[in-house]
Amino acid sequence: MASVLLSAPKDLTSTVLRTDFGDDAAWVSVQATIDAADGSPHATYVSDPRFTDVSIQALTDEETATEDYDDLTYVFLADTATMTDPSSPLLAVDLYDEPGRTFRVPARWYPEVSANLSIANMDFADFADAVDGSGTFRGWGDD
Repeated sequence: MASVLLSAPKDLTSTVLRTDFGDDAAWVSVQATIDAADGSPHATYVSDPRFTDVSIQALTDEETATEDYDDLTYVFLADTATMTDPSSPLLAVDLYDEPGRTFRVPARWYPEVSANLSIANMDFADFADAVDGSGTFRGWGDD
C-alpha cells in the first residue's frame, strides 16, 4: 500500500478522509450535512481511492513514524458506517496522544468537535471520554 501520510490542513479545519468509495451520492450527502451543520467551514475533505478501507493501524503507524509538526494529530474517517447510517457518524481517530483511540461523532456534532480540536481548546480524550454506550459522542447534553 502507498504511504497514507497526510498533512494537517493549513486553516482551522479538520481532515475528513473518505475511506468508502461505494456510493458517490452518499459522500456528497455527508459533505453537505457537515457543511450545513452551522454554516462555517470545518472540514478539509480528502477523497482519494488510495485510502479505500485504510486501517486505523496504517494511519497510526505512518503518523508515529514521522516527527513532522505538519502531521495530523487526529482525523475523521468517512467509512462505510458514515456512508450508510442516516446520522452520518464519522469515525474520529487519535493519531497523537493515544494513537488508535476512536469514537464516533454524528455529522451534526462534527463542527463542535472539529472546532475545539483544531484550536486545541479541548483534547481528543475530552470527547472520547464523553461517549455513550455505543462509543458515539452526541454533544454535552444541553439540547
